[in-house]
Amino acid sequence: MLANFFAAWAFAYIGMLALCQGLERHYKQVWNKLPSAGLRRLLRAAGWLSLALSFYCCGLAWGWAMGPIGWFGLISLSGFTLLMLLPYRARLAVWMPLGFAPVWTMMSILS
Repeated sequence: MLANFFAAWAFAYIGMLALCQGLERHYKQVWNKLPSAGLRRLLRAAGWLSLALSFYCCGLAWGWAMGPIGWFGLISLSGFTLLMLLPYRARLAVWMPLGFAPVWTMMSILS
């Protein structure tokens, strides 16, 4: 259950980050160049897919009665985290998901 919760949070953050980077303004803020139209579409599609995976993991973690409510909370938490990181530490916001994999692996082993 804990691994599903962490997976849901990781997918929610990655999804919100991908949707954010799918916008020209935020992409330029991080990478100092404009994204191509294909990259913007790819980032948006990846963001929505990641949010869908987050929704599924929330359903597994909390059940289908409370899972969608938890999903909205995780999306809000992820959006707030990005809101705080992007103006001051934009690169940290982008590279932070690399730290999810080792933690997720440990959660899976422990549960």
